[in-house]
Amino acid sequence: MECPPLHEEEWEYVRTLLPLDLEDSSRSAGALLRCRNVPDAAALLRLALAYAVSDLSLKDVAAWASALHLAEITGPGLFYRLREAEGWLEHVLAEVLAAEQVGAEPAAWPVRVVDATVINGPGNKPVQWRAHVLINPATGGFQRVELTDDSGGEKLGRYKIQRGEIVLGDRAYGTARGLYAVREADAHALVRFNPGNLRTCDEHRQRIHLAEKEPLVPSVGVVEFSVKIPVPPTSTKSHKTWDSAKAIAWLPARALASRTRSGEVIWLITTLDATQLPPVQSMVLYRARWQIELLFKRLKSLLHLDTLPSRQGPTAKSWMLARLIAAALAQRLVQPSGPLSPWGYELRA
Repeated sequence: MECPPLHEEEWEYVRTLLPLDLEDSSRSAGALLRCRNVPDAAALLRLALAYAVSDLSLKDVAAWASALHLAEITGPGLFYRLREAEGWLEHVLAEVLAAEQVGAEPAAWPVRVVDATVINGPGNKPVQWRAHVLINPATGGFQRVELTDDSGGEKLGRYKIQRGEIVLGDRAYGTARGLYAVREADAHALVRFNPGNLRTCDEHRQRIHLAEKEPLVPSVGVVEFSVKIPVPPTSTKSHKTWDSAKAIAWLPARALASRTRSGEVIWLITTLDATQLPPVQSMVLYRARWQIELLFKRLKSLLHLDTLPSRQGPTAKSWMLARLIAAALAQRLVQPSGPLSPWGYELRA
């Protein structure tokens, strides 16, 4: 068969960006216990990437590999390999993303943005998979990702937040438990929230209904309110059914409000004090959250992350992980920055 345009000439450069422990990790994860007709872990990863980014069938990818003398494998054999490689691909993705964070920016408060996007395959189910992503808005590249099914909710506690970071998130992340998780990591949050969904109190721990304060928000400018947020006990399912006296912690925070040109009030909550992040700068910084929406658009328009070939099949998660690995490698090869050398790839002995 004629080889599809999978940019085979770029593979040697791609290999320089892959983890050095491919062989050991593939065996410890059970992805390549016996090589048989797949010579090594690099070949298996190349097969997974070809299947994820080419939209070829498993049978066609196997034929492509045979034409390149990469591996002698059948379509069913490749299916089996990908089914067993899910845990290993998660490891490879984590290692590739971790390597990009070497030499992180020296800013006093590195900014990160979190959000989730839905990935659907064939069928009518509204949500099949979610990709929970953390990005660096300065570069627009993603640094951490976790795949879950539709039961995986959006929450700040899901992410491994580093000490000293500022995390931006939309209204789904404006919860007491999420803010508490960020502060426990010695980091800070700046997230949008709905006053009706987050319990806020004054310094005497008396309830404040911020929605009633909206008439005080000017048409242009920002107002802020100092609040304390009670963190509900772990066993509580709803913030509306528990007594604030049972709170496991009280978080000092600032609620910020401003209006859009249409008059809508936008509420933000932050754990940073005014000396660290003044009100107007808080609103300006929150605009960086849009960078993650642009990333999702790139992933879905260029890499077609939302074209999952199977819904809940044994290779569905492996397909998504391989496509995310391709995206992580691409954001290093296309826009070399940070630890990447001027040659456009990693020089290795």
